[in-house]
Amino acid sequence: MDRADDPADVAWSRVAAVLAINRLCAPGSELAIEERWYPATALDDLLGIADGKINDTRLYRCLDRLIPHKTKLERHLKQRYGELFAADFDVLLYDLTSSYVEGTAPKNPMMKRGYSRDHRPDCKQVVIALIVNGEGFPLSYETFDGNRADVTTLETVLRMVERKYGQARRVWVFDRGIVSEENLAAVRRRQGRYLVGTPRAKLKQFERELLEDGWRQVRPEVEVKLVATPHGEEAYILCRSTARKEKEQAIRSRFSARMEKALGALAKRVAAGKMKDRHKIERRLGRIQARHPRVADLYQMEVVEQEDGPRVQWKRLEGRQSWQQAREGAYLLRTNLPDTDPEQLWKSYIQLTEAEATFRALKSELSIRPIFHQLERRAKAHILVAFLGYAMWVTLKHLLLRQRSHLSPARALDLLSRLQSADIILPTTEGHEIRLRRITTPTAEQQSLLNQLGIQLPERLGFDTECSADFAIA
Repeated sequence: MDRADDPADVAWSRVAAVLAINRLCAPGSELAIEERWYPATALDDLLGIADGKINDTRLYRCLDRLIPHKTKLERHLKQRYGELFAADFDVLLYDLTSSYVEGTAPKNPMMKRGYSRDHRPDCKQVVIALIVNGEGFPLSYETFDGNRADVTTLETVLRMVERKYGQARRVWVFDRGIVSEENLAAVRRRQGRYLVGTPRAKLKQFERELLEDGWRQVRPEVEVKLVATPHGEEAYILCRSTARKEKEQAIRSRFSARMEKALGALAKRVAAGKMKDRHKIERRLGRIQARHPRVADLYQMEVVEQEDGPRVQWKRLEGRQSWQQAREGAYLLRTNLPDTDPEQLWKSYIQLTEAEATFRALKSELSIRPIFHQLERRAKAHILVAFLGYAMWVTLKHLLLRQRSHLSPARALDLLSRLQSADIILPTTEGHEIRLRRITTPTAEQQSLLNQLGIQLPERLGFDTECSADFAIA
């Protein structure tokens, strides 16, 4: 009889804990957990799972049971963040990323070909929408088909958050890829507030404000300016960054040099009589413009007829060049918040980097990509396990910050991974053995870390009858 389905044999909550802890400490496949990772850990003692009870079949079946508990797990985590760190979720940062699948995944309709943030257009992918607060604590996430456009995801996420946590006047922060008039109207209908990035094309409407004085220095390299709208329902925040300006100037100079080189070469070829067909010359000019879209509008190009044949003439448009230079390094924020302090609004928007840091952690330390599962339910469970792993990662991060530790979560885990337990075997006169499990003495650096985390190692390991997963997964 296969006892992997017997809930009394090993609690599924404990198996889920194994999966999440593995994702945090040493991400690997279910087979790698069974054969290499789990036997080398003390989790059999810490989680009370007897030796030999963890195998890939049990791990896969646990994945099949996880998704129905997603909402309960998220609520449990939100409660624990509040208890441990007094975390609030009045301001929510929303962003999207993607992960790709290895294989064709024919039984997973969620996997589609779309814009790949991982530079793997050859693979099908899934889009992951993540919601975190300003400190990086994750509230929830949602998965979408791999070809889903970012701008179409917000309405679904707003409904999902309301369903799980009720209606509230939340503040939503997201970047310009999710901005549309329909999405902003959806937030307003829910009595919500927003602070969002704005497409660069909208800067043209604020050309006068961009060129005038009245900027406030918020950082040595950043200036901001508040621009109120006539009706006062919204406000815009003009921002200007020296570092971004230098980067954009370098990009413009590089593209301008390439375009002028291509135009010069074409003009030389035409003047030498090697190209005489006007239509071919115009098509070549079109291709040059298409290859240099960043700077194409800064030049005037034309084919003129002369006595000895056509010629290519081009010049820089100084007016457009001046506007390009003025907007370099500038970006625009939009909000319906009543706060009129541009510095505070800018700082709130910059918190969006916490969502980006979350994705970096998910993709690097927690290895959410690639996905090898071919079934939809297991691919979704893989993402949920990575979400749980990140919840532990960000908890460790803030525990270290609370102690003003210089260690990163990755370094802390590396130090703790070197702690070992060993069995001392004592033979008896009756021919039996007494086994005593002991923990190695920590180094000074390890002990310092344990002290910072408030952890006291026991003299011997024994079964721990409490596991927080048991309260979240019945």
